[in-house]
Amino acid sequence: MTSPEPEPHPGRQRQEAIYRAGVFGHRPAVPTNFSELERAARRRMSKQAWAYVAGGAGEGSGMDRNRAALDRWAIVPRMLRDTSRRELSTELFGRRLPAPVLVAPVGAAGLVHKDADVEIGGAAAAVGVPYIFSNQGSAPMEAVAAEMDRVAAGRGADRAPRWFQLYWSTDESVVASFVGRAENMGADALVVTLDTTQLGWRPMDLNIGSLPFSRAVGIAQYTSDSAFMASVRERVAAAKASGQRPEIEVTLGAVKTLLSMARNVPGGFWRNLTSPVPRASVETFLDTYSRPSLCWDDIAALRERTRLPLLLKGILHPDDARRAVDLGVDGILVSNHGGRQIDSVIGAADALVGVADAVDGRARVILDSGVRGGADVFKALALGADAVTIGRPHIYGLAIAGRQGVQQVIENIIAEFDITMGLAGVTSPQELTVDALHR
Repeated sequence: MTSPEPEPHPGRQRQEAIYRAGVFGHRPAVPTNFSELERAARRRMSKQAWAYVAGGAGEGSGMDRNRAALDRWAIVPRMLRDTSRRELSTELFGRRLPAPVLVAPVGAAGLVHKDADVEIGGAAAAVGVPYIFSNQGSAPMEAVAAEMDRVAAGRGADRAPRWFQLYWSTDESVVASFVGRAENMGADALVVTLDTTQLGWRPMDLNIGSLPFSRAVGIAQYTSDSAFMASVRERVAAAKASGQRPEIEVTLGAVKTLLSMARNVPGGFWRNLTSPVPRASVETFLDTYSRPSLCWDDIAALRERTRLPLLLKGILHPDDARRAVDLGVDGILVSNHGGRQIDSVIGAADALVGVADAVDGRARVILDSGVRGGADVFKALALGADAVTIGRPHIYGLAIAGRQGVQQVIENIIAEFDITMGLAGVTSPQELTVDALHR
């Protein structure tokens, strides 16, 4: 008796959709490999957006090391194994996901697309993978969550998976408010970013004098927050009481900055042009958004006050991983911030091996930096990761085709991962070990 034909896999489905469209002369708007994707996105992005997203720290060797760390491993396919039935799904913190892939937080994506975070969230929800909301997002977390749930309902799901990334402010009331909001909007996990207690040295931004936050791009989580806005009002009141007026050099750049603030801070555009609130919001953000004194005691205290699974983003040393797990942390994102914080930093996949060994199954491990395609997902899981995040690629998809561009990038990476597994003789992510690779 002939066994029934298995359901088509996502890789095959994606390939067939593209090839069938090709019969009629249609080519995918979003390139299916990273190098072409990056080139196409650059043509669509402003100079400021390209510098912020594509740039790295120093000479960019941290980004190069991320690629080298993955490229030094080669996949060794095994033959004559039945891979006609494959299962890509994985479970993270009580959620069954269609693939071990998450959408990474990227701050100030509003430089690339007006409704960036809502569009990214909608795309992630359409595929069914989690989106880690950026603390430096361009839309309030509640608005993104609502759109994701709307899309999920259309797919027959109750709620879209989402996590929240926390940058630790010097204003503890804002930290507490963000954590509470994350819990209330249904976050499945809380991710504390450790490696940005101050901005890295980023020449692509510095050389054009561009910091998106100074134009109120990427501060929507703050300007939608009652605790933060209380501080802004105090600042405005103090300035009014002092009678001092800020000295402003009137230039074309200053005018553009004012217009950007007026557009990106809540309230009517024309009212914002004459209000001190937009400028005070930016100044308050720049004064308080990061805390260089962040330490292990803060993480221990946060562990006690939130019911959410807690993950730390930016761990690269095995000793830090052990300490995190000893504190009760539920997961680690092995990340060097995409090479954006320290030049000549260790490649994230090189660090992954030691971190995974140190954690030894006591917490979930996710590779955050350097993933560009499905083969990278395969390698990361074989090296000990439970899942990966997609960073720059999905932003490039956003630049090219908005929400559909993000969705297609996610689907392409999952499709390539599926095909790579099948051709390598693997039927599920759980089968992957370092034996599938050659150094």
